[in-house]
Amino acid sequence: MKITAIHEETVSLRSSLRNAYINFSEMTVSIVAIVSDIVRNGRPLIGYGFHSNGRYSPGEIIRHRLIPRLMGANPGELLEDDGSNISPPRAWQVMMTNEKPGGHGERAVAVGTLDMALWDLAAKIEEKPLYRLLADRYRGGEADPDVYVYAAGGYYYPGKGIEGLEDEIRRFLDQGYLDVKIKIGGAPLAADLERIEAVLKLLGSQQSLAVDANGRFDLPTALAYAEALTPYRKQIKWYEEAGDPLDYELNARVAEISPVPIATGENLFSTQDSRNLIRYGGMKPERDYLQMDPALSYGLVEYLRTIDMLKEHGWSPRRCIPHGGHQLTLHIAAGLGLNGNESYPGVFEPFGGFADDIPVESGRVRLPDVPGIGIETKAELMKVFLPLTNQV
Repeated sequence: MKITAIHEETVSLRSSLRNAYINFSEMTVSIVAIVSDIVRNGRPLIGYGFHSNGRYSPGEIIRHRLIPRLMGANPGELLEDDGSNISPPRAWQVMMTNEKPGGHGERAVAVGTLDMALWDLAAKIEEKPLYRLLADRYRGGEADPDVYVYAAGGYYYPGKGIEGLEDEIRRFLDQGYLDVKIKIGGAPLAADLERIEAVLKLLGSQQSLAVDANGRFDLPTALAYAEALTPYRKQIKWYEEAGDPLDYELNARVAEISPVPIATGENLFSTQDSRNLIRYGGMKPERDYLQMDPALSYGLVEYLRTIDMLKEHGWSPRRCIPHGGHQLTLHIAAGLGLNGNESYPGVFEPFGGFADDIPVESGRVRLPDVPGIGIETKAELMKVFLPLTNQV
């Protein structure tokens, strides 16, 4: 078995939405296709990958550093011992050749994009859904049959008021979601509290609302929001990313006084960054949530190291709900026994969301019984990959 070609393209993901920190008017994403010499049903097996929203395409790094390393490697450097399948961990080592420690960011996204395609290909070669491959390799064969998902939305749009927010949340609930998340910090505190109250009126007693500041606040503002959430603490699932993701002292101060759980981690791009959060960020393993995103942080290979690190510090994988809202993190959640997965109904399409023919039911979603990640089960997403696959 060997890789015969790797293709990359940068595509637009722009929209008019914004959170408290950025708008998405210029957002891009890298897509990749890794072609193997294994032919089934008259076509070579291909692994597909992309990265999560919120980070721009790292196409230059993929094209000029990572693809040449993979294509220039001896075939055995990329394979399992018996040569029958690609080895994502070994391919990861090849991609990181001559890369210094630290310097995370776009490089972490570039590696994560290719890592997704490598795992998709590995699972296809074994003729297993990725979650089943992960369960067999890393969890003694145990896999969750379905995964908890919550609907992330509540972005700030031009002209969107309380009524528009309420309509959006109703659509989420009609689609089968129970819990929802909205943005905060892009409006004054009083206005955000109005938005929170409007959403809570639409939820039942067993449903919850998460709020996300996207790292916007300085310490006084972060603390003010934490205190303002106190009256709603029974229905606030978490208070997310109050300040800069690397300001562990701010996070610890907020976690100390917050009456609701803290969630953070989506903008940490390595196991070492995550370790520092656990050491210094005041997070509580019995209460708080971790949102590290494999597709943005060197891929599943690095995420497995992060999970091992968390276990060493007394954290259960059940406290992890990755950022991303796509099929890769859904498979990881089911295969490794995480708490759940984010979802972006109607946003960041066609990259967000899950298989076209599997609905969300009572806040949970099943996985398609097809080899790999299941990108082929999303018709609109496959249309994006056609320029790459037509080269084969």
